[in-house]
Amino acid sequence: MDVRKVTETLLLAGIKRKLAQWGVEREVSFTVEIPRQEEHGDFSSNAAMQLARHIGRKPREVATELAEAIRREDADGWIANLSIAGPGFVNIVLSDSAWREVIATALRKGERFGSSDQGKGEKVLIEFVSANPTGPLHVGHGRGAAVGDALARILSFEGYEVVSEYYVNDVGNQMDNLGRSLLVRYLQECGVPAGLPEDGYRGEYLVALAREFRSEEGDRYKDVPMGEALPVFRKVACDRILDGIRKDLDDFRVRFGRWFREEALHREGFVTEAIEDLRKQGLLYESEGAVFFKSETHGDEKDRVLVRADGRTTYFAADVAYHRRKFLQGYSLMIDIWGADHHGYAPRILASMRGLGLDEKRLEILLVQFVTLLREGKAVQMSTRSGEFTTLREVLEEVGSDAARFFYLLRSFHSHLDFDLTLAKTQSSENPVYYIQYVHARICSIFREAAVQGTRLSEHRHLSSLSLPDEVRLMKKVARFPDVVSEAARQREPHRIPFYLLKLSREFHAFYQNHRFLGETPERTQARLALAMAVKTVVANGLSLIGVSAPERM
Repeated sequence: MDVRKVTETLLLAGIKRKLAQWGVEREVSFTVEIPRQEEHGDFSSNAAMQLARHIGRKPREVATELAEAIRREDADGWIANLSIAGPGFVNIVLSDSAWREVIATALRKGERFGSSDQGKGEKVLIEFVSANPTGPLHVGHGRGAAVGDALARILSFEGYEVVSEYYVNDVGNQMDNLGRSLLVRYLQECGVPAGLPEDGYRGEYLVALAREFRSEEGDRYKDVPMGEALPVFRKVACDRILDGIRKDLDDFRVRFGRWFREEALHREGFVTEAIEDLRKQGLLYESEGAVFFKSETHGDEKDRVLVRADGRTTYFAADVAYHRRKFLQGYSLMIDIWGADHHGYAPRILASMRGLGLDEKRLEILLVQFVTLLREGKAVQMSTRSGEFTTLREVLEEVGSDAARFFYLLRSFHSHLDFDLTLAKTQSSENPVYYIQYVHARICSIFREAAVQGTRLSEHRHLSSLSLPDEVRLMKKVARFPDVVSEAARQREPHRIPFYLLKLSREFHAFYQNHRFLGETPERTQARLALAMAVKTVVANGLSLIGVSAPERM
């Protein structure tokens, strides 16, 4: 049972009843919201005010009549009270039986509780991380990975057909620079004096990679000319760094359905096709030997180069081809998750899609803000082992995947994140991920103890025994889960899940301190075990959606 859907259904039935009585034939849109103040009810709707606009009557009068019509439609007794507030809001209080039905639904649906068919099988492609394979993933990439993977999980849970993709930028000057940098480090390992190019990559990870490569190949490339050796070292650097990225993401519980290489865009002619497509639209011109796209006429701040004067295509040209390819694959929705430093790049990509005559509404670009690592309240650089930045691997080694994912997702990605390493390692109620996981472990402990006592959750759960105010409050928190997941999917905001789980956990821990689950009357014990199982189900499902484990013992 989804209490919001039940409420919306009753409201709609009441509206149809009144429209029929008034002889009015039309559809009326309305909203159902959860009031910020609990005393205003479980739900509040503007339905009466919307109706009043169409029939020319006072909203409060319409609200009074609508409330009566809703009562007549409520054959199952889901509504305990209806009241009129302000200019004509209908405030609704659901009955305890409605909340009990939610508990029964949670037990029946299990790991699917909270899911819906919101997506209706719509095909969605989510591209995220897509860090250039020039070095290990850093802490900023970690946040993008957590956001992208959680969003993919949430959308899948809500009925979308989701494919996740990592776009590998393995073409261009950056890869040549990477290959030259590895070659220099290799020569140094061979005892040959060699200096890094000015624009070379200086991280210690290349020293380790050069040492590894020399141990495998010996000095065979020591005297090979640069032009001949460069393709080998470029490929070795790219492939092995990419292997490291895959390993880091795998340990972070982030797995992509597809890894797509930029090289394939050029090899299969997608870049040439995209440029020719823009040319046919009359959107290209030449200046000083270079080919420009008239992106300013489609919302960008200036025109952009697609082909340099020396005939080489730009990174932008490849990105245009990549997005055009995604559109041609027939996805209803494409979501790009980029770092905040790409905020100026989004308008030119959207301009190119408009120029190609593609529906830009099918492309969403989400920008993930920066991360600051803190220890003991102070910004820190964890180590210099990997060069000039802190890697995702170092964060995982220090705090673990569960804490890392949770802390990355605890705040909206639209805001800067202070990642408290000290707190993330703390095994106490002060650590939010520990606090939530402990709910799951504690409930598992309750059921282990029940088994020792010879008690198990039966089919006859006596849910009618759940009537105390604390029991009702906990049932209401459980009932909010489907709503939270739905909004997280609709608003593309995974942080809603951990935020909700914290509220549910506070409610459960408070209940646990004040009430017993075992040792009550048989009826009440069964009812409370059912309530505990529903909470356990929601915690497990919610943690799964953000890629965090739900341990049975802690």
